[in-house]
Amino acid sequence: MIAEILCVGSELLLGDITNTHTRYLAQRLSALGVNLHFSTSVGDNQARIVDCLSRAMERSDLVLTTGGLGPTEDDLTRESIAALFGETPSVDETLAAELRDFFALRGIVMTANNLKQASLIPSARAIPNERGTAPGWWATREGRNIIAMPGPPGEMQHMWETQIEPKLMGTDAIIRSRTLKLFNISESMVDTILSSLTVTSNPTVAVYAKQDGIHIRITAKAANDAEALRCIEPIETTVRLRLGDWLWGTDDDTQESVVAQMLESRGLTLAISESITSGHVASLLASTSNSESYFKGATILPFHAGTRPDNQRCALSTRQVLEQYGADIGLLVSGGLLAGDSSLMNEVAVTVAWPERNLLETSVYKTRPHRVRSLGAYYALDQLRRTLALKD
Repeated sequence: MIAEILCVGSELLLGDITNTHTRYLAQRLSALGVNLHFSTSVGDNQARIVDCLSRAMERSDLVLTTGGLGPTEDDLTRESIAALFGETPSVDETLAAELRDFFALRGIVMTANNLKQASLIPSARAIPNERGTAPGWWATREGRNIIAMPGPPGEMQHMWETQIEPKLMGTDAIIRSRTLKLFNISESMVDTILSSLTVTSNPTVAVYAKQDGIHIRITAKAANDAEALRCIEPIETTVRLRLGDWLWGTDDDTQESVVAQMLESRGLTLAISESITSGHVASLLASTSNSESYFKGATILPFHAGTRPDNQRCALSTRQVLEQYGADIGLLVSGGLLAGDSSLMNEVAVTVAWPERNLLETSVYKTRPHRVRSLGAYYALDQLRRTLALKD
């Protein structure tokens, strides 16, 4: 199946809002094994929307639209689909009654223009919208489908997950995915190491660069859940054998949740001192569940541009924060400018002190200035995780 995404809304072209729909739908389609060949954004102009839909229907089996289903004059997705199909929309009384009940329940006056949200053409059926007033459309012509969804992300994503994706999957097969997460290794290196796996068709193996590292998604299609997991297992084992040193988590794990679980399960406490990352490490860990059980406190220092602290000063600062908060492990995240040139690269110095294990180690990482806060925090969490994983 070949799919295409058409995002409708002049606000997308003006840069007033960020188009998150394409990324979300692309990921969901990939997990279903559906090939996405085209993605387009178009303004609120019926002639241009019809033109985009016409070209999409010629080359794609499945056309997904977002936006343009509201009650105003510039919401033109329904009208454009109707024009393409040569059909006239009419108000569906069942949908109209549901709309009236929705407004009555909230004590809001329903204006006449809301009725366009209750319209249908003969070739379309309504897709329930449990989080808004705009039902979607599922229109079919000669075996090809246009699925129109509302623009608000919460409405669109809920509609996709509850009303659309299950029907696209069908009843004869299920899709299961497993995501392995790596850090401090390049996307190109991962792709090279896994080159013999990324050409497989079932399971599929895809490599993605993310903010917190590289993600490897293994997706299998099978008759049932157990069979899909059996397909994934040998591929996952191979990936772990080849890339285990860089692996930090799976599926919904975050770097901070993994470190938090390790600290809590070992009964250890942590204190942090940060400068170059502006408290980002502390913020991430403080947001995890049960952080009060292991997180003793943090000192956030202003960052002064200059050369990074030497090992002796890093060791002294880490011991100071340990003593200040009475923690088992101290983490210092400091840094400086590489060669004094802020336009090129920052150095992030991460020091971990674990007195009980007689361990004191500083590592230096390099990153561009605009990423030093977020990426520096992930360097710190990754080094802390590796330290906690050391065998007794």
